[in-house]
This record gives sequence, C-alpha cells and structure tokens, in this order.
Amino acid sequence: MAHGWKIMIIVLAAAGVVSTPLFWLLDSPDAGQLAGASIQAAVGIIAFVWALFQPSGHRTDDTAVSTGEAHAKSGGTAVTGVKRPQGRGSGSAKAERTGKATATGDGSNAVTGIDYS
Repeated sequence: MAHGWKIMIIVLAAAGVVSTPLFWLLDSPDAGQLAGASIQAAVGIIAFVWALFQPSGHRTDDTAVSTGEAHAKSGGTAVTGVKRPQGRGSGSAKAERTGKATATGDGSNAVTGIDYS
C-alpha cells in the first residue's frame, strides 16, 4: 500500500473513532444511537489496525537484462546488474545476461549481477 494511502486511512479511521462520542453520545443516546456509535467506533478501530499492518509501498522489483559493459578505476564501482545498497528493497531482484564489468586500481569493485553491499 502506498504511503499516502496508508496515512489517509489512518487519519480517517482516527477521525471516525474520535467523532463517535462527539456526534452520537453527547445528547443522551437511545439504544439505536448507542449501537450505531459502537459499530462506527469498531469499524474505525479495525480500519486503523488494518492500515498499520499493511506492508510499505516501497516494494520494488528490479530486473537487469542484456546490459552493456562497465569499467571502474581508482576506487570506483562498476555494476552491470542491480545494485541494492545494504539490501534495500523488498521486491525481487533479477539479473540475466549481464555485460562484462571490470575494475582496476585499489579499492575498485566490479559486479555482474546483483550487488547487495
């Protein structure tokens, strides 16, 4: 779920739970109004909890296919596939038929595939 939608559902659910006592219960409610207020509060709480447990909208599926060559010198990095620093991203990563990567010099790095470093 996208972050914006998640925030909107949480805000609307909280507003539903907070508005329940304000509109239904302040003026000596009868049984029907009390039941309606209880249902409204329960639906708001369920929507709130549901939105909290939805996965983040930052799921990405990365694919690199038939890439070209990459060259790195003097401490540089050459990647002919997918780079995910510190393993970021919650989706799949796929690299096929990647190009040739070469690294020359101290501290240089070459990756032909998926780099999680």
